[in-house]
Amino acid sequence: MKLTRILIVDDHTLFRSGIKLVLQRHEGFEVVGEAGDGLEGIKRAKQLKPDVVLLDLHMPGTSGLEALRVLVEDVPDTQVVMLTVSEDAEDLLETLRTGARGYLLKNIDTEFLLESIQRAARGESVMSPQIAHKLADSLRVPSKDNVAVVDVDPGKLSPREREIIVMLARGASNKEIAHVLGLSESTIKIHVQGILRKLNIAKRVQAAVYAVEHGLI
Repeated sequence: MKLTRILIVDDHTLFRSGIKLVLQRHEGFEVVGEAGDGLEGIKRAKQLKPDVVLLDLHMPGTSGLEALRVLVEDVPDTQVVMLTVSEDAEDLLETLRTGARGYLLKNIDTEFLLESIQRAARGESVMSPQIAHKLADSLRVPSKDNVAVVDVDPGKLSPREREIIVMLARGASNKEIAHVLGLSESTIKIHVQGILRKLNIAKRVQAAVYAVEHGLI
């Protein structure tokens, strides 16, 4: 059985030890290294080439976000999953835009963590349910930057559009969706534009909120 190789990057030694212990107790996972800050995490990721990096967001020195930017460019075959206490929607959006494969809160249960690591290693996007709902809450109130989501019946979306909006809600890019569905990136772009038009919204993140609020994921 191929093991999923994991690097843990967190400035709290006890937390790293706890996660390492959890992973060592379950088959299919191998913790290949640890790091106590972003800079060390970058160095170790380049050396070890893990399948997944579990990366804390707020650390002294080189932050998780700064480390993420480098990891996405320099170790592209490694999937980075943020593992953090931050429930801030902006932190979520910024890390997903930068290239994180997922965003997990540290209060998740063991089974969800293990499943999320396996999914991330396969190239799937992962997110804690709590943070997805907080993102939805943050966008419910219209502002000059956000267009209110119209309560459109999900039945008005085609099966293909429903499939795509679910992947959007999980943070997948057009390129990633195209790869999974075996379609061209331009075709996915057209589908996304159609989804936004049907829902009367302007942003992909609002489509993600729609998917959460209407039980599509």
